[in-house]
Amino acid sequence: MNVNDELTHAWLKRGKMKIESEAFLTAAQDQSLRTRHYEKVILKTTQEDRCRLCGEQSETVDHIVSGCPVLAKHEYLKRHNKVCSYRHWHISKAMNVLEISNKWYNHTPKAVTIAGHNTILYDQQIHTDRTVMANKPDIVIRNTAGKTCLLIDVSVPFDGNVTTKSAEKYLKYKDLAIEVSRMWNVRTEIVPVIIGALGSIPKDLRKQLTKIPGCSKHYEIQDTVLYGTAHILRKVL
Repeated sequence: MNVNDELTHAWLKRGKMKIESEAFLTAAQDQSLRTRHYEKVILKTTQEDRCRLCGEQSETVDHIVSGCPVLAKHEYLKRHNKVCSYRHWHISKAMNVLEISNKWYNHTPKAVTIAGHNTILYDQQIHTDRTVMANKPDIVIRNTAGKTCLLIDVSVPFDGNVTTKSAEKYLKYKDLAIEVSRMWNVRTEIVPVIIGALGSIPKDLRKQLTKIPGCSKHYEIQDTVLYGTAHILRKVL
């Protein structure tokens, strides 16, 4: 896998989480939490391992943190939006937007923010002359002075999919990038921000973050994802 092992496990070295959270997430990474699959295969206390929420697939740690359709409607979305809010706050701060909170976790992104030559769109559809199915990246930054546009999209997939998810984002938004470049007469770039639900960091993440205005830190995004994942696991188990 195209994963940076050092950065992926750096959260343990930082030691900023409570011991209970570290132990809980480490157990999750080791697939040793008491899921129904664990009870069936390891403990052999049951013959039923289907997910208690969706009842469709085997209830493994990976299924709970990134594969359950019931959790996708709310819990995965909340975790995803936290990462987007973090990115939007840093972008706004870098562009000297005045009306933002002092702490990123109190930040509520506006749909449209104007900052000098920059327009920041958050979770907005881009209307194009030609129909494009994928037309709603998480964040769009259009700079009229430099004639550039960034299409930023965040994803928190199953850790085994972090390398393929980046390629999927490029393919997903390629048509939109072509249309935006033509309509707005700008140089458009797709910037995927991918972190695995259990903290896996692709090797190119830091490079992708340097393309986005604002001094954001990959490890703060990782911590945000891990806290969100721990919350989901505790809620289910």
